[in-house]
Amino acid sequence: TAGRRTATSNPGVETQAAPCCGFPAAMMTYNIDVGYLEGLLRGYRAGILNSTDYANLTQCETIDDMKMHLSSTDYGNFLQNEPSPISTTTLAQKTTEKLVEEFNFLRMQAVEPLATFLDYITYGYMIDNIILVLTGTSHNRSSEELLEKCHPLGLFDSMATLCVTQSTSELYRTVLVDTPLGPYFGDCISLEDLDEVNIEIIRNTLYKAYLEDFHAFCMKVGGETAEVMGDILKLEADRRAINITVNSLDTDLDLKSREKLYPTIGLLYPEGTSRLIKATDLDAVRSAIDAFPDYRGLLSEGYDDDKTIEDQFFELEVNLNRLAFEQQFHYGMYYAFVKLKEQEIRNIVWIGECISQDQRGRINQYVPIF
Repeated sequence: TAGRRTATSNPGVETQAAPCCGFPAAMMTYNIDVGYLEGLLRGYRAGILNSTDYANLTQCETIDDMKMHLSSTDYGNFLQNEPSPISTTTLAQKTTEKLVEEFNFLRMQAVEPLATFLDYITYGYMIDNIILVLTGTSHNRSSEELLEKCHPLGLFDSMATLCVTQSTSELYRTVLVDTPLGPYFGDCISLEDLDEVNIEIIRNTLYKAYLEDFHAFCMKVGGETAEVMGDILKLEADRRAINITVNSLDTDLDLKSREKLYPTIGLLYPEGTSRLIKATDLDAVRSAIDAFPDYRGLLSEGYDDDKTIEDQFFELEVNLNRLAFEQQFHYGMYYAFVKLKEQEIRNIVWIGECISQDQRGRINQYVPIF
């Protein structure tokens, strides 16, 4: 796409990438720039909750009991100033703040090309925040309420302006043109109204361009980074392709428009996506992904009634992110850490919700990490 930002548009990225991530040079030079940060990161990873921690959390009677147990982990006294009873909203907010603090510390110490890699991680949160504000505004929610719900890693200066934009061209001209997402927005400008359908098209168009650009950057970095991140980003692309297909089955979105939303990376591309394009019901989607062992059970009837497609993708994602720490001399572990912490936050909030709503029969339906 014309004007799209690529890895080569970042000065110094290509020339510095080879000595950082290529073998055997990586063994000699990697630690010069990244050794300290990797040591910190592996320390953060060691603080991720394990099966024993989850067993203790599920035995808690109240969220205040959860607070007591979490204080003995790397979370420490992160809830000490919160009055009782603690809500799950507070739990989510404070655990997210802990993640953001750790990520920003790593980000401030990083040099190229790792600094650009960490920037790419934040672009996904920017997209989510933009869609959250646009959707909330279309439902007449207040700007203050919407901005409070935005993820801290995806905030940018002109965020509040999103609440008063009336069209996609105005959205691009007044807000996105000065953000890293500007080059991804080219295919959305032709959309007129910011209604619910068009907002979803904007979300998927931005994610498609983002994943393709991030994938190209990781391939340019090369080495273990290309291998690890290639697998992770392919899974994310396939998740989006399958979700787009399933969610558009009973809508007015035509097949040609659907095709434009599929990322051009992933295990499903191009054979699987060519079948998904033609799918008009759930059986056709099942047939399209049946040839891919990793995804064969996603839509199977009776496979696990308690697990949604999203839950099953979370399990696949956790497995890949966990494996990222089994290798060295690559940047994929930074992405994996953020995603594993995100899953940990979802797990903690889920357990808290089950306790507060007295749904103990479902309390163990979290995704284990380690």
